[in-house]
Amino acid sequence: MRVLGVNAVFHDPAAALVVDGQVVAAAEEERFTRRKHGKLPVPFTTWELPEQSAAWCLAEAGLAPDDLDAVAYSYDPALAPPAGPDVTADAWEGLRTLYAERAPLFLRTALPGLDPACVRYVPHHVAHAASAHLAAPYRSSSVLVLDGRGEAASHLAGRSVDGDLEILAAQRLPHSLGLLYEEVTDHLGFRRSSDEYKVMALAAYGKPAYLRELREAVRVTGDGGFTVAPIELNTLAKRRGKDEEWTGEHADLAASVQLRLQEVLLELVRWLHAQTGDRDLTMAGGVALNCVANSVLAEQGPFERIWVQPAAGDAGTALGAAMHVAHALGDRVAPMPTAALGRGWTEDELAAWLATARVAYERPPDLAGAVAEVIAADGVVAWFQGRSEYGPRALGHRSLLANATRAANLERLNDVKGREQFRPVAPMVLAERAGDIFEGPMPSPYMLFTHRVRPAWRERIPAVVHVDGSARIQTVDRNEEPLVAALLEAVERRTGVPVVVNTSLNTAGRPMVDDPRDALECFGSAPVDVLALGPFLIRRAAFTRP
Repeated sequence: MRVLGVNAVFHDPAAALVVDGQVVAAAEEERFTRRKHGKLPVPFTTWELPEQSAAWCLAEAGLAPDDLDAVAYSYDPALAPPAGPDVTADAWEGLRTLYAERAPLFLRTALPGLDPACVRYVPHHVAHAASAHLAAPYRSSSVLVLDGRGEAASHLAGRSVDGDLEILAAQRLPHSLGLLYEEVTDHLGFRRSSDEYKVMALAAYGKPAYLRELREAVRVTGDGGFTVAPIELNTLAKRRGKDEEWTGEHADLAASVQLRLQEVLLELVRWLHAQTGDRDLTMAGGVALNCVANSVLAEQGPFERIWVQPAAGDAGTALGAAMHVAHALGDRVAPMPTAALGRGWTEDELAAWLATARVAYERPPDLAGAVAEVIAADGVVAWFQGRSEYGPRALGHRSLLANATRAANLERLNDVKGREQFRPVAPMVLAERAGDIFEGPMPSPYMLFTHRVRPAWRERIPAVVHVDGSARIQTVDRNEEPLVAALLEAVERRTGVPVVVNTSLNTAGRPMVDDPRDALECFGSAPVDVLALGPFLIRRAAFTRP
């Protein structure tokens, strides 16, 4: 079966393709349009169809739209709530439902030759769930989905056995942990549905001074669900303007909502484990991108292993919808093989881009060694290798790399990217060396957990140590990422430290770099010393050989 999955509902439009049960391709539309999260400051753009990513997925597999057996759309308008008394909100939701109902026609326009009759609706949280339990390397697992909202709910808890999902609990709106976190994000002067990770980072600078109020407002019901009462956030901390400096009370609010989220999630997973007795938990939904909370669940919760979809936000529902429909049509769906499911280029194609750009370049016989020399000399490297990552984390394919032993590189990279200085950068480390340096859930190939940096290493890798002594690590399996592993070993030979700073290759407000043009433009405009574009090395004139 050939199934194309599509997300075009709330934000993060994306497409994914599953052929005969195998994940072939997946990409977010923002990587093509260069509009982060698929958003423009005008109405309805959050429902943008992933036209370019869908067309690319089909081209990657050599398929045409009329070759598809099904198109899986990650929202079911039949589950949307009926109109109520709130005219403004109801009108908005009514338009969303109408848009989804017309999706087969819109998709036929976007993909000429597509039969609209092959479009199948998949409930939003079922798509999230499938992106976890079908993509994970487990035959059975408990499943937890938490986000802002689906059609009429904000949460799903269930169990999967051989790909079949049994739903055990679902929390109906308006109660939503994701929407609460979004509300706090907005109150703290960040962008709703985009910047929640900034709240998580800011929380480390505060104390949970408002935990009592949040415990009163957010309660677990004992049946697998929860309630969230309205909170007047201004009574806790003054609303922060977008360009205002954050204060201690802002950090305290972030710390309070983060801690209450962790407490509630722990109660939810304990309830779920009591129902299933499973060893493994799989997770998706935007809340599952909260790597601090994930680590609390891994270390204090009842499950032995936790697997989180690397594209846990709404982009991942495109993959989940495709996997769910493929399974329903009788295919044996294989686990997700990697997060590197996006576009890639051959060496000849990359050389042609460099020729077109008329930039001087070299092809070192040992790329890992040449880049390690730059990093050891405190250069910043733009690293563009293989297929791009699906999801919000740079995992050694579209990354900015730097020396972890230099404390100043945290501020330096935040300046390069135009980010707030309270935000940490992440370390990459070989999987077999990670336990010597970090404590926490391992392996961690997708940067979805935080770890404590062992005291003996905190002064050795200061660039990647957050204010609370933690780091969001990526463990590198040498069998899966041999070039990155070779780089880490080469860096250790030169610096004595087997860790490299890894942050996403982009600048503020822009999606992660995806194609060679993006990489060359970013290299040309940002203070980056070297671009490693496939096997080629482009050096800035001011940064000669170390």
